[in-house]
Amino acid sequence: MAIQIFGTNKNFDCKKAQMWFKERRIPFQFIDLKEKNMSRGEFDSVVQSIAKTAGSRQEAINQMIDTKSKDYASIAYLDESDIEEKLFENQNLIMQPVVRNGKTNATVGLKPKIWETWF
Repeated sequence: MAIQIFGTNKNFDCKKAQMWFKERRIPFQFIDLKEKNMSRGEFDSVVQSIAKTAGSRQEAINQMIDTKSKDYASIAYLDESDIEEKLFENQNLIMQPVVRNGKTNATVGLKPKIWETWF
């Protein structure tokens, strides 16, 4: 299994996620979103995975948005059809950490109970 954690080094939830996997000796790859954004394929994979439990793609996008972000105002009043593209363009708006397990499982935010079900 290939675990990827997308986030920033300054985010405390990202640090907690890394510690969670380290404590369980589960190898992971950390991708700093300040250095490298998710590719379109990675982004779509995360959205599709979250949509499985959220019910729809639009609901998944809404769950991914970090409403506490300083850039939140840039998408707060956009039409729903424009939000996904803006979120992909400005990945600082995504709630962190984004944890991917292969191409089929992903979480946004700190979700250790879900991670436990992966192993």
